[in-house]
Amino acid sequence: MMEVEVGHQNVLLIHSEGEYSAIGNQCTHYGAPLSKGVLSGTRVRCPWHGSCFNVKTGDLEEYPGIDCLPCHKVKVQNNKVYVSINKKSLRKSKRLKDMCSRVPGDNRTVLLIGGGPASLVCAETLRQENYTGRIIMVMNVQSDSILMRRMEFYHQHDIEVRLHKEAVSVDVEKKIVTFDDGSQQSYSQLLISTGCRAKLLTCPGVHLDNIQLLETPEDARKIHYSCVGRMTVIVGTSFVGMEVASYMIDKAKSVTVIGRNDFPYQKTLGTEIGKLTMRMLAEKNVKFYMNDSITEIKGEKGKVKEVVLKSGVVLPADVLIIGIGVVPNSEFLEGSAVELDAKKYVIVDKHMRTNVADAFSAGDVASFPLAMLKDQKVSVGHWQMAQAQGRTAALNMLNKQVELKSIPFYWTVLLGQTFRYVGYGEGYTDVVLKWKREDTFLAFYIKDNEVVAAVSLNYDPAVSLVADRIASGKAISKVEAESEEISWLKLP
Repeated sequence: MMEVEVGHQNVLLIHSEGEYSAIGNQCTHYGAPLSKGVLSGTRVRCPWHGSCFNVKTGDLEEYPGIDCLPCHKVKVQNNKVYVSINKKSLRKSKRLKDMCSRVPGDNRTVLLIGGGPASLVCAETLRQENYTGRIIMVMNVQSDSILMRRMEFYHQHDIEVRLHKEAVSVDVEKKIVTFDDGSQQSYSQLLISTGCRAKLLTCPGVHLDNIQLLETPEDARKIHYSCVGRMTVIVGTSFVGMEVASYMIDKAKSVTVIGRNDFPYQKTLGTEIGKLTMRMLAEKNVKFYMNDSITEIKGEKGKVKEVVLKSGVVLPADVLIIGIGVVPNSEFLEGSAVELDAKKYVIVDKHMRTNVADAFSAGDVASFPLAMLKDQKVSVGHWQMAQAQGRTAALNMLNKQVELKSIPFYWTVLLGQTFRYVGYGEGYTDVVLKWKREDTFLAFYIKDNEVVAAVSLNYDPAVSLVADRIASGKAISKVEAESEEISWLKLP
Protein backbone atom coordinates (compact mmCIF):
# COMPACT_ATOMS: atom_id res chain seq x y z
CA MET A 1 0.00 0.00 0.00
CA MET A 2 1.51 3.32 -1.03
CA GLU A 3 0.64 6.87 -2.03
CA VAL A 4 1.29 7.75 -5.66
CA GLU A 5 0.68 10.90 -7.67
CA VAL A 6 -1.48 10.66 -10.78
CA GLY A 7 -2.17 13.88 -12.65
CA HIS A 8 -1.33 16.00 -9.58
CA GLN A 9 -3.80 13.92 -7.55
CA ASN A 10 -2.72 11.76 -4.60
CA VAL A 11 -3.96 8.20 -5.05
CA LEU A 12 -3.71 5.16 -2.80
CA LEU A 13 -2.32 2.18 -4.69
CA ILE A 14 -3.04 -1.13 -2.98
CA HIS A 15 -1.90 -4.69 -3.60
CA SER A 16 -4.31 -6.95 -1.74
CA GLU A 17 -5.32 -10.57 -2.21
CA GLY A 18 -3.22 -10.80 -5.36
CA GLU A 19 -4.77 -7.79 -7.09
CA TYR A 20 -3.93 -4.13 -7.52
CA SER A 21 -6.51 -1.40 -6.94
CA ALA A 22 -6.47 2.37 -6.59
CA ILE A 23 -8.72 4.69 -4.59
CA GLY A 24 -8.52 8.22 -3.22
CA ASN A 25 -5.88 8.62 -0.52
CA GLN A 26 -7.62 11.20 1.69
CA CYS A 27 -10.11 9.97 4.27
CA THR A 28 -13.45 11.64 3.60
CA HIS A 29 -13.93 12.50 7.28
CA TYR A 30 -10.97 14.78 7.97
CA GLY A 31 -8.49 14.27 5.15
CA ALA A 32 -6.07 11.87 6.84
CA PRO A 33 -3.64 10.10 4.46
CA LEU A 34 -4.88 6.52 4.18
CA SER A 35 -1.40 5.43 3.09
CA LYS A 36 -0.48 5.75 6.77
CA GLY A 37 -3.48 3.69 7.83
CA VAL A 38 -4.08 -0.02 8.30
CA LEU A 39 -4.71 -2.46 5.43
CA SER A 40 -6.66 -5.58 6.34
CA GLY A 41 -7.92 -7.78 3.53
CA THR A 42 -10.06 -5.67 1.22
CA ARG A 43 -10.36 -2.62 3.43
CA VAL A 44 -8.16 0.18 4.69
CA ARG A 45 -8.72 1.90 8.04
CA CYS A 46 -7.97 5.59 8.57
CA PRO A 47 -5.08 6.18 11.02
CA TRP A 48 -6.79 9.14 12.71
CA HIS A 49 -10.46 8.36 13.29
CA GLY A 50 -10.99 4.76 12.19
CA SER A 51 -13.13 5.17 9.05
CA CYS A 52 -12.82 2.12 6.76
CA PHE A 53 -13.01 1.97 2.98
CA ASN A 54 -13.22 -0.96 0.58
CA VAL A 55 -10.01 -0.94 -1.46
CA LYS A 56 -11.74 -2.45 -4.51
CA THR A 57 -14.67 -0.01 -4.70
CA GLY A 58 -13.81 2.95 -2.46
CA ASP A 59 -17.09 2.40 -0.60
CA LEU A 60 -17.30 3.53 3.02
CA GLU A 61 -17.62 0.46 5.28
CA GLU A 62 -17.04 1.95 8.73
CA TYR A 63 -17.58 5.43 10.07
CA PRO A 64 -17.19 8.40 11.02
CA GLY A 65 -16.89 9.51 7.39
CA ILE A 66 -20.11 9.99 5.42
CA ASP A 67 -18.78 9.86 1.85
CA CYS A 68 -17.11 7.18 -0.23
CA LEU A 69 -13.81 7.52 -2.10
CA PRO A 70 -13.29 7.69 -5.87
CA CYS A 71 -12.10 4.41 -7.37
CA HIS A 72 -9.69 4.40 -10.31
CA LYS A 73 -8.85 1.96 -13.09
CA VAL A 74 -5.70 -0.11 -12.67
CA LYS A 75 -3.90 -2.11 -15.36
CA VAL A 76 -0.80 -4.29 -15.01
CA GLN A 77 1.26 -4.58 -18.18
CA ASN A 78 4.87 -5.68 -18.67
CA ASN A 79 5.38 -5.81 -14.90
CA LYS A 80 4.30 -2.19 -14.58
CA VAL A 81 1.20 -0.89 -12.82
CA TYR A 82 -0.80 1.81 -14.61
CA VAL A 83 -3.44 3.94 -12.87
CA SER A 84 -5.78 6.00 -15.04
CA ILE A 85 -8.07 8.77 -13.81
CA ASN A 86 -10.70 10.58 -15.86
CA LYS A 87 -10.84 14.35 -15.62
CA LYS A 88 -14.01 14.40 -13.50
CA SER A 89 -12.50 12.06 -10.89
CA LEU A 90 -9.33 14.11 -10.88
CA ARG A 91 -11.15 16.99 -9.24
CA LYS A 92 -13.02 14.91 -6.67
CA SER A 93 -11.77 13.57 -3.35
CA LYS A 94 -15.19 12.23 -2.30
CA ARG A 95 -17.96 10.21 -3.90
CA LEU A 96 -21.62 9.60 -3.12
CA LYS A 97 -23.06 6.13 -3.45
CA ASP A 98 -25.86 5.81 -5.98
CA MET A 99 -29.24 6.48 -4.38
CA CYS A 100 -32.78 5.97 -5.60
CA SER A 101 -35.70 8.37 -5.25
CA ARG A 102 -39.25 7.97 -4.01
CA VAL A 103 -41.64 6.22 -6.37
CA PRO A 104 -45.27 7.42 -6.49
CA GLY A 105 -47.58 4.68 -5.31
CA ASP A 106 -45.15 3.29 -2.73
CA ASN A 107 -47.16 4.11 0.38
CA ARG A 108 -44.60 3.04 2.97
CA THR A 109 -43.28 5.72 5.34
CA VAL A 110 -40.12 5.62 7.43
CA LEU A 111 -40.25 8.30 10.13
CA LEU A 112 -36.93 9.39 11.63
CA ILE A 113 -37.24 11.31 14.91
CA GLY A 114 -34.00 13.25 15.27
CA GLY A 115 -31.68 14.80 12.71
CA GLY A 116 -28.23 13.66 13.80
CA PRO A 117 -25.78 11.16 12.31
CA ALA A 118 -27.92 8.09 13.05
CA SER A 119 -30.92 9.49 11.17
CA LEU A 120 -28.85 10.77 8.26
CA VAL A 121 -27.09 7.45 7.70
CA CYS A 122 -30.37 5.57 8.11
CA ALA A 123 -32.00 7.73 5.43
CA GLU A 124 -29.04 7.45 3.05
CA THR A 125 -28.76 3.69 3.51
CA LEU A 126 -32.45 3.23 2.74
CA ARG A 127 -32.08 5.13 -0.53
CA GLN A 128 -28.83 3.29 -1.38
CA GLU A 129 -30.68 0.00 -0.87
CA ASN A 130 -33.49 1.04 -3.25
CA TYR A 131 -36.15 1.84 -0.67
CA THR A 132 -38.63 3.89 -2.71
CA GLY A 133 -41.13 4.80 0.01
CA ARG A 134 -41.43 8.06 1.87
CA ILE A 135 -38.66 9.15 4.31
CA ILE A 136 -39.44 11.91 6.81
CA MET A 137 -36.77 13.32 9.15
CA VAL A 138 -38.15 15.42 12.02
CA MET A 139 -36.00 17.40 14.43
CA ASN A 140 -36.37 20.00 17.13
CA VAL A 141 -33.88 22.55 15.78
CA GLN A 142 -34.43 26.10 14.61
CA SER A 143 -32.12 26.20 11.61
CA ASP A 144 -31.06 23.91 8.77
CA SER A 145 -27.45 25.08 9.31
CA ILE A 146 -26.96 22.19 11.75
CA LEU A 147 -27.78 19.58 9.09
CA MET A 148 -24.92 17.30 8.05
CA ARG A 149 -25.80 17.67 4.36
CA ARG A 150 -26.98 20.68 2.40
CA MET A 151 -30.75 20.97 2.10
CA GLU A 152 -30.40 20.42 -1.65
CA PHE A 153 -29.13 16.91 -0.92
CA TYR A 154 -32.30 16.00 0.97
CA HIS A 155 -34.49 17.43 -1.80
CA GLN A 156 -32.55 15.59 -4.48
CA HIS A 157 -33.06 12.22 -2.78
CA ASP A 158 -36.65 12.79 -1.64
CA ILE A 159 -35.87 12.92 2.06
CA GLU A 160 -38.38 15.25 3.72
CA VAL A 161 -36.90 17.41 6.49
CA ARG A 162 -39.12 19.07 9.07
CA LEU A 163 -37.63 21.55 11.54
CA HIS A 164 -39.06 23.13 14.72
CA LYS A 165 -40.89 19.95 15.74
CA GLU A 166 -40.51 17.95 18.94
CA ALA A 167 -42.11 14.54 19.44
CA VAL A 168 -44.31 14.44 22.56
CA SER A 169 -45.85 10.96 22.30
CA VAL A 170 -45.88 7.75 20.27
CA ASP A 171 -48.85 5.45 19.76
CA VAL A 172 -47.10 2.24 18.73
CA GLU A 173 -50.35 0.38 18.07
CA LYS A 174 -51.73 2.97 15.65
CA LYS A 175 -48.18 3.85 14.50
CA ILE A 176 -48.67 7.57 15.00
CA VAL A 177 -46.27 10.16 16.47
CA THR A 178 -47.69 13.38 17.94
CA PHE A 179 -45.61 16.58 17.96
CA ASP A 180 -45.54 19.66 20.17
CA ASP A 181 -47.42 21.76 17.61
CA GLY A 182 -50.35 19.32 17.70
CA SER A 183 -49.56 17.75 14.35
CA GLN A 184 -49.36 13.99 13.88
CA GLN A 185 -47.50 11.71 11.50
CA SER A 186 -48.23 8.07 10.78
CA TYR A 187 -45.43 5.66 9.93
CA SER A 188 -44.74 2.18 8.63
CA GLN A 189 -41.42 2.02 10.45
CA LEU A 190 -39.96 4.34 13.07
CA LEU A 191 -36.42 5.29 14.06
CA ILE A 192 -35.98 6.87 17.49
CA SER A 193 -32.70 8.80 17.32
CA THR A 194 -33.39 11.75 19.59
CA GLY A 195 -29.96 11.73 21.23
CA CYS A 196 -29.15 13.09 24.67
CA ARG A 197 -29.02 16.51 26.26
CA ALA A 198 -26.55 17.96 28.73
CA LYS A 199 -27.22 17.27 32.39
CA LEU A 200 -27.84 20.32 34.59
CA LEU A 201 -26.59 20.87 38.14
CA THR A 202 -29.23 20.67 40.88
CA CYS A 203 -27.75 23.17 43.34
CA PRO A 204 -29.20 26.61 44.22
CA GLY A 205 -28.51 29.33 41.65
CA VAL A 206 -28.43 27.06 38.63
CA HIS A 207 -30.84 29.28 36.68
CA LEU A 208 -28.71 32.43 36.82
CA ASP A 209 -27.54 34.00 33.57
CA ASN A 210 -24.13 33.10 32.13
CA ILE A 211 -24.48 29.43 33.01
CA GLN A 212 -23.77 27.54 29.81
CA LEU A 213 -24.31 24.02 28.49
CA LEU A 214 -22.69 22.69 25.33
CA GLU A 215 -25.23 20.94 23.09
CA THR A 216 -25.34 22.77 19.75
CA PRO A 217 -23.13 24.91 17.49
CA GLU A 218 -25.03 27.93 18.79
CA ASP A 219 -24.10 26.94 22.36
CA ALA A 220 -20.44 26.76 21.29
CA ARG A 221 -20.64 30.28 19.88
CA LYS A 222 -22.29 31.57 23.06
CA ILE A 223 -19.61 29.95 25.21
CA HIS A 224 -16.87 31.51 23.10
CA TYR A 225 -18.24 35.05 23.26
CA SER A 226 -19.32 34.90 26.90
CA CYS A 227 -15.91 33.64 28.09
CA VAL A 228 -13.54 35.92 26.18
CA GLY A 229 -11.70 38.10 28.70
CA ARG A 230 -13.74 36.75 31.64
CA MET A 231 -13.25 34.52 34.65
CA THR A 232 -14.44 31.12 33.44
CA VAL A 233 -15.29 28.21 35.72
CA ILE A 234 -15.91 24.75 34.28
CA VAL A 235 -17.46 21.87 36.21
CA GLY A 236 -16.69 18.43 34.81
CA THR A 237 -13.36 16.85 33.91
CA SER A 238 -14.28 14.47 31.13
CA PHE A 239 -14.39 15.19 27.40
CA VAL A 240 -16.59 18.30 27.28
CA GLY A 241 -15.11 20.04 30.32
CA MET A 242 -11.49 19.40 29.39
CA GLU A 243 -11.91 20.33 25.73
CA VAL A 244 -13.60 23.61 26.66
CA ALA A 245 -10.85 24.35 29.20
CA SER A 246 -8.19 23.68 26.58
CA TYR A 247 -9.94 25.93 24.05
CA MET A 248 -10.37 28.81 26.51
CA ILE A 249 -6.77 28.96 27.74
CA ASP A 250 -5.74 31.88 25.50
CA LYS A 251 -9.17 33.54 25.43
CA ALA A 252 -10.59 33.72 28.94
CA LYS A 253 -9.19 35.93 31.69
CA SER A 254 -8.83 32.80 33.82
CA VAL A 255 -9.87 29.14 33.55
CA THR A 256 -10.78 27.06 36.59
CA VAL A 257 -11.89 23.42 36.43
CA ILE A 258 -13.79 21.50 39.12
CA GLY A 259 -13.78 17.69 39.19
CA ARG A 260 -15.10 15.05 41.54
CA ASN A 261 -12.17 12.60 41.17
CA ASP A 262 -8.43 12.86 41.82
CA PHE A 263 -7.64 13.48 38.15
CA PRO A 264 -9.46 14.27 34.89
CA TYR A 265 -10.69 11.30 32.81
CA GLN A 266 -9.90 9.03 35.76
CA LYS A 267 -12.73 6.56 35.17
CA THR A 268 -12.21 6.30 31.42
CA LEU A 269 -8.46 6.76 30.94
CA GLY A 270 -6.97 5.98 34.36
CA THR A 271 -4.73 7.78 36.82
CA GLU A 272 -1.52 8.13 34.79
CA ILE A 273 -3.14 9.61 31.70
CA GLY A 274 -5.40 11.72 33.90
CA LYS A 275 -2.29 13.15 35.57
CA LEU A 276 -0.76 13.89 32.18
CA THR A 277 -3.82 15.79 30.91
CA MET A 278 -4.06 17.73 34.16
CA ARG A 279 -0.40 18.70 33.94
CA MET A 280 -0.77 19.76 30.29
CA LEU A 281 -3.49 22.26 31.17
CA ALA A 282 -2.00 23.31 34.52
CA GLU A 283 1.17 24.36 32.69
CA LYS A 284 -1.05 26.77 30.75
CA ASN A 285 -2.37 28.29 34.01
CA VAL A 286 -5.59 26.30 34.25
CA LYS A 287 -6.45 25.87 37.95
CA PHE A 288 -7.94 22.58 39.16
CA TYR A 289 -10.10 21.89 42.20
CA MET A 290 -10.35 18.10 42.33
CA ASN A 291 -12.32 15.83 44.68
CA ASP A 292 -14.80 18.66 44.96
CA SER A 293 -18.23 19.74 43.74
CA ILE A 294 -20.46 22.80 43.53
CA THR A 295 -22.97 23.30 46.34
CA GLU A 296 -24.23 26.77 45.41
CA ILE A 297 -24.00 29.36 42.65
CA LYS A 298 -24.26 32.96 43.85
CA GLY A 299 -25.30 35.80 41.62
CA GLU A 300 -25.56 39.55 41.35
CA LYS A 301 -28.20 41.29 39.22
CA GLY A 302 -29.28 37.90 37.88
CA LYS A 303 -25.82 36.86 36.68
CA VAL A 304 -23.26 34.43 38.06
CA LYS A 305 -20.81 36.02 40.47
CA GLU A 306 -19.38 33.20 42.62
CA VAL A 307 -19.30 29.42 42.78
CA VAL A 308 -19.29 27.81 46.23
CA LEU A 309 -17.61 24.41 46.54
CA LYS A 310 -18.27 21.57 48.96
CA SER A 311 -14.78 22.13 50.39
CA GLY A 312 -15.77 25.69 51.36
CA VAL A 313 -13.74 27.35 48.62
CA VAL A 314 -15.50 30.28 46.93
CA LEU A 315 -14.47 30.93 43.33
CA PRO A 316 -15.17 34.19 41.48
CA ALA A 317 -16.91 33.47 38.20
CA ASP A 318 -18.26 35.51 35.31
CA VAL A 319 -19.28 32.37 33.43
CA LEU A 320 -19.99 28.80 34.53
CA ILE A 321 -19.86 25.99 31.97
CA ILE A 322 -21.43 22.67 32.94
CA GLY A 323 -20.10 19.42 31.47
CA ILE A 324 -21.17 16.70 33.90
CA GLY A 325 -22.79 14.16 31.62
CA VAL A 326 -25.98 13.66 29.63
CA VAL A 327 -29.62 12.64 29.92
CA PRO A 328 -31.37 10.68 27.12
CA ASN A 329 -34.16 12.48 25.26
CA SER A 330 -36.75 9.76 25.80
CA GLU A 331 -39.46 11.39 27.94
CA PHE A 332 -41.90 11.31 25.02
CA LEU A 333 -41.76 7.49 25.11
CA GLU A 334 -42.90 7.21 28.72
CA GLY A 335 -46.37 5.71 28.73
CA SER A 336 -45.74 3.99 25.41
CA ALA A 337 -44.87 0.30 25.11
CA VAL A 338 -41.27 1.08 24.08
CA GLU A 339 -38.99 -0.40 26.72
CA LEU A 340 -36.49 1.88 28.50
CA ASP A 341 -33.71 0.88 30.88
CA ALA A 342 -33.21 2.26 34.40
CA LYS A 343 -31.43 5.34 33.02
CA LYS A 344 -34.20 5.93 30.42
CA TYR A 345 -32.18 4.79 27.40
CA VAL A 346 -34.12 2.94 24.70
CA ILE A 347 -33.33 -0.78 24.80
CA VAL A 348 -32.57 -2.39 21.43
CA ASP A 349 -31.24 -5.73 20.19
CA LYS A 350 -28.25 -6.25 17.89
CA HIS A 351 -30.48 -5.38 14.91
CA MET A 352 -31.39 -2.03 16.55
CA ARG A 353 -34.98 -3.18 17.05
CA THR A 354 -36.89 -2.15 20.15
CA ASN A 355 -39.36 -4.49 21.84
CA VAL A 356 -42.10 -2.97 19.67
CA ALA A 357 -42.74 -4.09 16.09
CA ASP A 358 -41.40 -1.73 13.41
CA ALA A 359 -39.80 0.60 15.97
CA PHE A 360 -36.01 0.95 15.93
CA SER A 361 -33.60 3.16 17.87
CA ALA A 362 -30.06 4.36 17.20
CA GLY A 363 -27.49 6.85 18.42
CA ASP A 364 -26.87 8.29 21.87
CA VAL A 365 -30.39 7.50 23.10
CA ALA A 366 -30.02 3.74 22.53
CA SER A 367 -28.83 1.03 24.91
CA PHE A 368 -27.50 -1.70 22.65
CA PRO A 369 -25.60 -5.03 22.84
CA LEU A 370 -21.90 -4.43 22.12
CA ALA A 371 -20.53 -7.36 20.14
CA MET A 372 -16.96 -7.04 21.43
CA LEU A 373 -18.26 -7.41 25.01
CA LYS A 374 -20.29 -10.54 24.26
CA ASP A 375 -23.44 -8.45 23.77
CA GLN A 376 -23.29 -6.58 27.08
CA LYS A 377 -25.79 -3.70 26.93
CA VAL A 378 -24.09 -0.29 26.77
CA SER A 379 -24.80 3.25 25.63
CA VAL A 380 -22.10 5.07 23.64
CA GLY A 381 -22.38 8.78 22.90
CA HIS A 382 -20.07 8.99 19.91
CA TRP A 383 -20.47 10.01 16.28
CA GLN A 384 -19.09 6.83 14.69
CA MET A 385 -21.27 4.43 16.65
CA ALA A 386 -24.41 6.47 15.97
CA GLN A 387 -23.72 6.25 12.23
CA ALA A 388 -23.10 2.50 12.37
CA GLN A 389 -26.34 2.02 14.28
CA GLY A 390 -28.26 4.14 11.76
CA ARG A 391 -27.01 1.94 8.94
CA THR A 392 -27.82 -1.25 10.84
CA ALA A 393 -31.33 -0.01 11.60
CA ALA A 394 -31.94 0.84 7.92
CA LEU A 395 -30.79 -2.56 6.70
CA ASN A 396 -33.02 -4.33 9.20
CA MET A 397 -35.98 -2.16 8.26
CA LEU A 398 -35.45 -3.85 4.88
CA ASN A 399 -35.27 -7.29 6.54
CA LYS A 400 -31.56 -7.78 5.78
CA GLN A 401 -30.93 -9.37 9.21
CA VAL A 402 -27.66 -7.48 9.76
CA GLU A 403 -26.12 -7.37 13.24
CA LEU A 404 -24.22 -4.41 14.69
CA LYS A 405 -20.52 -5.34 14.84
CA SER A 406 -18.80 -1.95 15.08
CA ILE A 407 -16.08 -1.22 17.64
CA PRO A 408 -16.37 2.18 19.43
CA PHE A 409 -13.71 4.59 18.16
CA TYR A 410 -13.42 8.20 19.26
CA TRP A 411 -10.97 10.96 20.07
CA THR A 412 -10.43 14.17 21.99
CA VAL A 413 -8.11 17.12 21.39
CA LEU A 414 -6.26 19.02 24.13
CA LEU A 415 -3.89 21.87 23.24
CA GLY A 416 -3.74 20.61 19.67
CA GLN A 417 -2.79 17.08 20.74
CA THR A 418 -5.16 14.27 19.76
CA PHE A 419 -5.91 11.35 22.06
CA ARG A 420 -7.39 8.40 20.15
CA TYR A 421 -9.50 5.73 21.86
CA VAL A 422 -10.91 2.40 20.73
CA GLY A 423 -13.06 -0.14 22.53
CA TYR A 424 -15.13 0.06 25.69
CA GLY A 425 -13.08 0.16 28.88
CA GLU A 426 -15.74 0.53 31.58
CA GLY A 427 -14.89 -1.72 34.52
CA TYR A 428 -11.25 -2.23 33.49
CA THR A 429 -9.02 -3.62 36.24
CA ASP A 430 -5.52 -2.93 34.88
CA VAL A 431 -3.83 -0.41 32.60
CA VAL A 432 -0.70 -1.33 30.65
CA LEU A 433 1.20 1.76 29.49
CA LYS A 434 3.77 1.84 26.70
CA TRP A 435 5.68 5.13 26.84
CA LYS A 436 7.98 6.41 24.11
CA ARG A 437 8.19 9.91 25.50
CA GLU A 438 6.08 11.94 27.91
CA ASP A 439 3.93 13.07 25.00
CA THR A 440 3.89 9.73 23.16
CA PHE A 441 2.24 6.62 24.55
CA LEU A 442 -0.07 3.69 23.97
CA ALA A 443 -2.21 2.33 26.81
CA PHE A 444 -4.13 -0.93 27.01
CA TYR A 445 -7.12 -1.38 29.34
CA ILE A 446 -7.52 -4.90 30.70
CA LYS A 447 -10.60 -6.73 31.94
CA ASP A 448 -10.81 -10.49 32.52
CA ASN A 449 -7.25 -10.81 31.18
CA GLU A 450 -8.15 -9.31 27.80
CA VAL A 451 -7.69 -5.88 26.24
CA VAL A 452 -11.08 -4.14 26.12
CA ALA A 453 -9.84 -0.69 25.10
CA ALA A 454 -6.75 1.25 24.05
CA VAL A 455 -5.79 4.91 23.95
CA SER A 456 -2.85 6.63 22.30
CA LEU A 457 -1.15 9.99 21.97
CA ASN A 458 1.17 10.60 19.00
CA TYR A 459 1.34 6.85 18.35
CA ASP A 460 -0.53 6.49 15.04
CA PRO A 461 -1.75 4.15 13.68
CA ALA A 462 -1.64 2.05 16.87
CA VAL A 463 -5.27 2.56 17.86
CA SER A 464 -6.46 1.74 14.34
CA LEU A 465 -4.40 -1.46 14.47
CA VAL A 466 -5.99 -2.39 17.79
CA ALA A 467 -9.42 -1.64 16.31
CA ASP A 468 -8.74 -4.01 13.42
CA ARG A 469 -7.50 -6.72 15.77
CA ILE A 470 -10.59 -6.47 17.99
CA ALA A 471 -12.90 -6.27 14.97
CA SER A 472 -11.38 -9.49 13.60
CA GLY A 473 -12.55 -11.32 16.72
CA LYS A 474 -9.02 -12.15 17.86
CA ALA A 475 -8.75 -11.21 21.53
CA ILE A 476 -5.63 -9.38 22.73
CA SER A 477 -4.45 -11.04 25.92
CA LYS A 478 -3.04 -9.26 28.94
CA VAL A 479 0.22 -11.16 28.34
CA GLU A 480 0.49 -9.71 24.83
CA ALA A 481 -0.23 -6.21 26.11
CA GLU A 482 2.42 -6.53 28.83
CA SER A 483 5.15 -7.92 26.56
CA GLU A 484 8.10 -5.58 26.08
CA GLU A 485 7.93 -6.11 22.34
CA ILE A 486 4.59 -5.33 20.74
CA SER A 487 5.59 -6.66 17.34
CA TRP A 488 2.24 -8.48 17.24
CA LEU A 489 0.68 -5.06 16.69
CA LYS A 490 2.63 -4.75 13.41
CA LEU A 491 3.34 -1.04 13.75
CA PRO A 492 4.96 0.43 10.62
